[in-house]
Amino acid sequence: MAQFKVVITDYEYKSLQIEQDILSQLDVEFVKAQCRTEEEVINAAKDADGILNQYAPITQKVIQSLNNCKVISRYGVGVNTIDLDAATEQGIVVANCTDYCMDEVADHALALLLSAARKVTLLNSYVKQGVWEYKKAIPIYRLRGQILGMVGFGKISQNLSAKAKAFGLKLIAYDPFISQEVASKYEVEMVDLDILCQTADFISVHAPLTKATKGLIGSAQFSSMKPEAIIINTSRGPLINEQSLITALQTSQIAGAALDVLEHEPIDPGNPLLKMEQVILNPHVAWYSEESERELKGKIAQNVVDVLSGLFPVYLANPKVKDIVDLRQRL
Repeated sequence: MAQFKVVITDYEYKSLQIEQDILSQLDVEFVKAQCRTEEEVINAAKDADGILNQYAPITQKVIQSLNNCKVISRYGVGVNTIDLDAATEQGIVVANCTDYCMDEVADHALALLLSAARKVTLLNSYVKQGVWEYKKAIPIYRLRGQILGMVGFGKISQNLSAKAKAFGLKLIAYDPFISQEVASKYEVEMVDLDILCQTADFISVHAPLTKATKGLIGSAQFSSMKPEAIIINTSRGPLINEQSLITALQTSQIAGAALDVLEHEPIDPGNPLLKMEQVILNPHVAWYSEESERELKGKIAQNVVDVLSGLFPVYLANPKVKDIVDLRQRL
C-alpha cells in the first residue's frame, strides 16, 4: 500500500505523464477521476492526501468530507473552484500557479484586440463566403492613439501593456491593489472603473474571479462606454454580466466583443453571441501553448509533492493556513 493517495478530480489533458513523473518522487498512489459534481468529488477524494483539481467543484461540503487531505493544487492562476475559507479552516493548503501563461494570455488578448479592431475574423468569414468587399468592415479606425483600458493590472496586464505600447496605444488601468510605483514603471495611468469605461476604446478584462468581482462589468458599465468600444475578456467569463453584454451589443451601446471565456462554458448553442458578426468567440484557449501546458502541469504536481514532503509550496493561495499547519518554508 502506498504512503500517500493523490486524486486528480478532473482533467482535459491527453496525458498525465508529467504529473505521474513528479509525484513518483514520493510513494504515491495516483488516482485519475473525471468528476463533475460535489458527490463525485467526495466519492473519489474523501480519503486522499492530496488533490489535483481543474474544474470540478471543491465546495465547503466537499472539503468537510476530506478526512486526510493536506493539499489541493489547482491547474491555473485562479482558485475559483475551491472554497478557500473552508479549506483554510480545515488546515488544507491550497496552491495554484500564478506565473505560467503570462505571455500566452497577453498575446491572445492582443490578438483578439487586433482582430476586432482590423475586423480580420469578420472579413475572413466574408471572403470564404465568396464576398470580396472591404466595405463589409467599415468603419475601421487607426489603432495608434486609441486607448486600451485594462481591468486588473497584474502580471498578465503588465505583460500586455509592454506589447500594446508598440502599436501606439495609450494605456490606462483599473486595479485598487496596484501601487502608483508599479503603474509608473509600465507608463500606465491608473483610473477608477467608471473613468476607464467612459474613456477606453478597448477594454481588456484581466481581474481574478472572486465574490467581489463577479459581474464587475454590467449594464451600468456598458451604458457609459463609447459606442465604438470593444470589450475583450481572456480572464473569467463571469466577470462580465453576459446578458448585459448581449443587450449592449444588440442596442449598439458598444461596437463589439472578443471573448475567450464565457459565463457558462461550453457555450450554449442558443446563445445570441453566436449569431453576432461583431463578436469573436474562442474556446477558453488563451492560456495554451505547448510550453505553458508543460509548465503548468509540472508546477501543480510539485505543489502536492512539496506539501506531502512537509514544505509550504511556492504557489500558496491561502497564506492564512500558515497559522494552522506545521510546514517548513522552502530554502
